[in-house]
Amino acid sequence: MLFASINDVVLHYDYRRGGAGNPIVFVNSLGTDFRIWDDVARLVAPARDALVYDKAGHGLSDRSDRDDQLDTHVDHLSGLLDQLGIRKAIICGLSVGGLIAQRLHSRRPDLLSGVILCCTGARIGSSEIWDQRIAGAANGLSTLADATMQRWLTPAFHASNSFQVAGYRNMFSRQPSDSYIDFCKILRASDCTQDAREIAVPVLCIAGEQDSATPPDVVRYLAGLIRNARLRIIENAAHLPCIEQPEQFATIVEDFFRECRI
Repeated sequence: MLFASINDVVLHYDYRRGGAGNPIVFVNSLGTDFRIWDDVARLVAPARDALVYDKAGHGLSDRSDRDDQLDTHVDHLSGLLDQLGIRKAIICGLSVGGLIAQRLHSRRPDLLSGVILCCTGARIGSSEIWDQRIAGAANGLSTLADATMQRWLTPAFHASNSFQVAGYRNMFSRQPSDSYIDFCKILRASDCTQDAREIAVPVLCIAGEQDSATPPDVVRYLAGLIRNARLRIIENAAHLPCIEQPEQFATIVEDFFRECRI
């Protein structure tokens, strides 16, 4: 296991080397750790270095005193890239990870050669939604687990992979509720519309066809804010297409690399 201290916060990461070109950095979603990227990173990594990490308050990473601020997590990511000597990368952010990617371009455009925004938006959800999640999380995440699994994964995946759904429910339920609440506050407060409009590197936006958390129209609107952004929709996937359709996901990403020569 690999750990780094960034702004006095210990982050857990894995850096899979051996490829060519700028590495791809995967930023996970609310309530998950970097294992959600295992299949996609395995498919992409033979041709390109791949970095995964647990955001503060997730997985094996520390919490910090300001985890409810988007810029805190942007600074953690930029600090990790600096510490690893990564001068240029493609940042692939899922859900709240997409907000981190958009804001990273605003704060450290020197670090990005491309951006992949998956199942995310310039804004995600409403204040009422995040208020409800915060209230529910006060009683522990197990009370939110069933509804979360329905958002994350399609009915077909539930029917054919019940043991995997149980594992992802465990991953979610064992997340500290305080950390979950911190990120709900980020999602409630964050509007990256201006950040998105200023992105000046190649951008790929990916939507899950059956995603109820960030439906395709939300991702389509985000793509419309960004000059020359590409939009792809992954069939038979909900909010976590990296879990449900890793082969489709990896193929779309590799096509994006070839088209943009990054």
